[in-house]
Amino acid sequence: MSASKKKTSVTPLFDGAEWDFDKVNNSFQAIQKIALEELGLDVYPTQIEVITSEQMLDAYSSVGMPLMYNHWSFGKSFLHDEARYRKGQSGLAYEIVINSNPCICYIMEENSMTMQALVMAHAAFGHNHFFKNNHLFKQWTDANAILDYLQFARNYITKCEQRHGQKEVEKILDSAHALQGQGIDKFTRRQKLDVAALRQIELERAEYERSQYSELWRTLPETTSKNTGEIDLIEQELARKLGLPESNLLYFLEKHSPVLDNWQREILRIVRSVAQYFYPQRQTKMMNEGCACFVHHTIMNRLYDSGQITEGCMLEFIDFHTRVIAQPDFDSPYFSGINPYALGFAMMKDIERICENPTDEDREWFPAIAGNNQPMKTLREAWENFRDESFILQYLSPHLIREFRLFNLKDDTTKPHFLVDAIHNERGYKTVRSALAAQYSVASLDLDIQVTNVDLHGNRSMILSHNITNGMTLEEKQARQVIAHIRRLWGYDVSLNSREPDSGKIVKTYTE
Repeated sequence: MSASKKKTSVTPLFDGAEWDFDKVNNSFQAIQKIALEELGLDVYPTQIEVITSEQMLDAYSSVGMPLMYNHWSFGKSFLHDEARYRKGQSGLAYEIVINSNPCICYIMEENSMTMQALVMAHAAFGHNHFFKNNHLFKQWTDANAILDYLQFARNYITKCEQRHGQKEVEKILDSAHALQGQGIDKFTRRQKLDVAALRQIELERAEYERSQYSELWRTLPETTSKNTGEIDLIEQELARKLGLPESNLLYFLEKHSPVLDNWQREILRIVRSVAQYFYPQRQTKMMNEGCACFVHHTIMNRLYDSGQITEGCMLEFIDFHTRVIAQPDFDSPYFSGINPYALGFAMMKDIERICENPTDEDREWFPAIAGNNQPMKTLREAWENFRDESFILQYLSPHLIREFRLFNLKDDTTKPHFLVDAIHNERGYKTVRSALAAQYSVASLDLDIQVTNVDLHGNRSMILSHNITNGMTLEEKQARQVIAHIRRLWGYDVSLNSREPDSGKIVKTYTE
């Protein structure tokens, strides 16, 4: 809580737990003034919607989106979450915020008025600013078009169910959902979602109905009379046209499957477009929550300092905030790794400390920002230009490493004991920082699976390659299940080879 003297001449915005729409609106206006004028945040226009706990559960089940096509997995998720909530085995989020323009912020009607104010500061301004300004969201998402695209997707899949049957559509969605983690463009700039263009593509596809195999398969040259060298050149050219190797499996199947109809290809496109929308959120979870926690903490303290909220409201806020950013000990039954809220908020506050009250150690490690007395400018630049991995590499300080009691363990499976190979010294700080950053690298966490070959002149089988990371092979049962989904979309045999990344040696081959 801020130590500055509270002004008592100002009438509080609210007092007590009960809320109404006037209190919510007045609080929003006060929060907005601090966020825009004092913190210098840049946000999308905000749309606040009050929903019930059941509507919040429904939003959970449809990956937090206000519009979504129908699928049995969403209903299953809803029933599971509802049962746990009714039994008191889990709670609900106090808010859901949508990366759209306008930014949609859901708040629960069960919240107290203090919680409504906290949620608006956290989501409607903290997350909202991050969505609008972080470079990954600028590059990979289009906040202006996502709601229109989801409306298009829901209507399109509904039409497909009416025309081709719910079971047939469900089969394609099942397989597409199984592969959506491998349906993301990671290195190329995606196209903006343009609903008008998508509808035009749909019309063009309807005009030029293809048969159950693409033109590429129709025009394969006869090879019976050609020698091996000529066949190799032909296969190399066709592989080039196919874009092999290709890591985006859904894209490859959408463009080149010999058996899919046009409507099935469009469904694959919808699923991978939605998966692509969430890609930046996976890379910025810690930063995004840290930004929102820092913003709500600063705004709520400003409101208290100016007398706009009471001591009772502030105590309620402190209780909730402390629980959100708590980091359970390693031997706690609640420990599941580093709490992204705890680390994110701590790093934001640490940057503020370095900017305003640096130590000699801070000046040595962060000469560009130490003592610049511009914490908000420094934070806004960081929120704009980094993701979790690079943010930790750039800003995790020795001071915070000591506060979190971090050290690095080397786990060598050939040795009977762990080795502590990084402690609290200059070399150890750098090692700990690099090791922690690596845990937030989506590239190292995702499976490296690519389409590497297709037997164009034989049985049209597909060969996938999996580069083994850290000696971890695939779980065989799950691998076979996913291969079955790929085979459904490809139409022919599929095999998956797990390879050593250095030698290229095939360790294990998986088939359906």
